[in-house]
Amino acid sequence: MNTAQQLRIPATYLRGGTSKGVFFRLEDLPAAAQVPGLARDRLFQRVIGSPDPYGKHTDGMGGATSSTSKCVILSPSTQPGHDVDYLYGQVSIDTDFVDWSGNCGNLSTGAAAFAIHAGYVDAARIPDHGVCTVRIWQANIGKTIIAHVPVTNGQVQETGEFELDGVTFPAAEIVLEFIDPSDDGEGEGDGALFPTGNLIDELDVPGVGRLKATMITAGIPTVFVNAADIGYAGTELQPAINEDKVALAKMEAIRVAGALRMGLIRAPEEALKRQHTPKVAFVAAAASYTSSGGKIIDASSIDLNVRALSMGKLHHAMMGTAAVAIGTAAAIPGTLVNLAAGGGERSAVRFGHPSGTLRVGAEASCVEGQWVVTKAIMSRSARVLMEGWVRVPPTVTQD
Repeated sequence: MNTAQQLRIPATYLRGGTSKGVFFRLEDLPAAAQVPGLARDRLFQRVIGSPDPYGKHTDGMGGATSSTSKCVILSPSTQPGHDVDYLYGQVSIDTDFVDWSGNCGNLSTGAAAFAIHAGYVDAARIPDHGVCTVRIWQANIGKTIIAHVPVTNGQVQETGEFELDGVTFPAAEIVLEFIDPSDDGEGEGDGALFPTGNLIDELDVPGVGRLKATMITAGIPTVFVNAADIGYAGTELQPAINEDKVALAKMEAIRVAGALRMGLIRAPEEALKRQHTPKVAFVAAAASYTSSGGKIIDASSIDLNVRALSMGKLHHAMMGTAAVAIGTAAAIPGTLVNLAAGGGERSAVRFGHPSGTLRVGAEASCVEGQWVVTKAIMSRSARVLMEGWVRVPPTVTQD
């Protein structure tokens, strides 16, 4: 009988945007988990409670959704001009893997706040009252995020009146700037914003047929299709998709076909170990609907509707990185997102999602025939939910 005491690891449970996760300082992790590999993956899985065949995360900190099955590691930055390195792991709920292929835009907000909480930002740069600028190196994708964090009495201000649809209570607003957010290292296009070189492609999806698609790498690799082309209005809420196995299979088929076309995977079976990316989203012109929280969203208050899937399920609101992709694609005339928003040039859009609306801006330009995006901007909020130690069995990091 194993009677060894559990490991106690300093940790903070934190909400960022419409997600929440368990945050760690790199130096607080067991030695074996301070470097990438199986020990780190096993630790994160045990913290969250995965893989869980029951899909409940009863024996862990996870919430059994893609928005709540997350872990984050922060450390002093290795990059000049940055405060902190931010590494994000998306923990699968019921299968045995941790996906490191992309960022979480929502938890980027939490990373900014945690960087100050954890002492990684020079105290001389933190005002007594005002806004602290935190420069984050997003280590998963090698990108810079600049966060503007409100500060009161030298501490992160968490309470406030900023309302974010998909989050129950108001909080303090944190503004995020995603600098040069296209995913340089992936796909066929040698770092191009559009890996295929096209604003719209014809995507041949087994079991579905040929679909128009915009495939973009801003924020996170994303495959956009028209809602009407796959039998939807674009105003759907979670039950319409997540309770329909045929619908989920269709969305996964689109995701796999897009991943292949974007050069993210070489064979369909590789998609099983890359569930975090790419995302699939379907777009439609602005139309009125009632959000999941009972709020009436009038068509006149939005530019378009977007619904996106994360880890195989329709998201309850919108992933932050997918919002970057939406804002960027909307800024480029001729993409499916831009056309759904009415076409033309635009620097920002407000879109409807299952929980309400979100505004996102992007700065994009065409340089020598190639579209580039210099920055995407959106507002989120963050709040520490609990801090202390998380406990795991001592054998977790001994594989």
